[in-house]
Amino acid sequence: MPEATDPPQHPHLATLRRLEQSSGKLAAAAIARMDEQLPWYRAMPPENRSWIGLVAQAGIAAFTEWFRHPETPQAISTDVFGTAPRELTRAITLRQTVEMVRTTIEVVEAAIDEVAAPGDEAVLREALLVYAREIAFATAQVYAQAAEARGAWDARLESLVVNAVLSGEADEGAVSRAAALGWNSPEHVAVVLGTAPDGDNELTVEAIRRASRHAKLQVLTGVLGSRLVVIAGGCDDPLKAAKSLIGPFAAGPVVAGPVVGDLLAAPRSAQAAMAGLKACAAWPDAPRPVLADDLLPERGMAGDPVARQLLVEEIYRPLEEAGSALLETLSVYLEQASSLEGAARMLFVHPNTVRYRLRRVTDVTGWSPSDVRSAFTLRIALILGRLADSGGQP
Repeated sequence: MPEATDPPQHPHLATLRRLEQSSGKLAAAAIARMDEQLPWYRAMPPENRSWIGLVAQAGIAAFTEWFRHPETPQAISTDVFGTAPRELTRAITLRQTVEMVRTTIEVVEAAIDEVAAPGDEAVLREALLVYAREIAFATAQVYAQAAEARGAWDARLESLVVNAVLSGEADEGAVSRAAALGWNSPEHVAVVLGTAPDGDNELTVEAIRRASRHAKLQVLTGVLGSRLVVIAGGCDDPLKAAKSLIGPFAAGPVVAGPVVGDLLAAPRSAQAAMAGLKACAAWPDAPRPVLADDLLPERGMAGDPVARQLLVEEIYRPLEEAGSALLETLSVYLEQASSLEGAARMLFVHPNTVRYRLRRVTDVTGWSPSDVRSAFTLRIALILGRLADSGGQP
């Protein structure tokens, strides 16, 4: 039988043993130097400092293994950060972790002449340099993985909030989730809807975020099916907000719902925007973006009960309360193809009287009968108001 051969000894066995014997002392020295030089470390609670102590000890132990088997690939992130990966990334920032690692490496480097066996100083120093590079990569990997996990979790939370607003189910739970995403309850909130572009939805969402930062808006956003949804906070002009965010939307209509007071009221803005997006086909020349309230007649004709109610309550009823003369004059003026003279003849009054009454219509409703688009809105409001008065469905 062949004789068993002893495994080859480590070429720097004396240095390896001295490194093993010094690991505890080096870890303690690293912690002491952190306490001396890093204010953020001193300010931390004991539990967090203990995590950092564990990581420092694991780092020196991993270097010892690295030196023992330099030819074997080492899973440094597991060896060093496996002691407390989640706690570490939550307790300290990447910058602080870099400072911690640098301090530990400096302590070991300062002790090389003491730890290395005579003649092994250069070898140990070179090994430490290689290890320092690898530990830097491992640090970046740990934080990148933590950021990726947080990003995925945040995306799920945001999707829940956006879906709750769009489905009309926003409640305190949705507000709490939004707060966890950094939403600080701005006073003015509006929902903007349009078509999502083809391609990576994450890139679309990131483009919305860049646009919102430039416009100094808070946003909660997501792609739901073919729709790109943006809940914008911090601007009392929904059209201005929509214009500042319109870049990432695909071709086609983009509709901004009315401004509401907070996230709990956002479903009202979302419902108006959705109804407007559906009704945009009836107004091919609508501006882009367009306000949902500018689509009231198309929304009303498409069956939106909110739009119908608004047209009746905000246009027809105020005219009715202002006196029958305004309603009659407006109706005749519209029937006479917006002709002052024609309306005056039908009403047996002077054209100036018609002109005065039409100005009063504008004052009462905010819509000008002389504008073609406004005249169309006023006509639909009259139709719906009459249907309501007759007991028909407005």
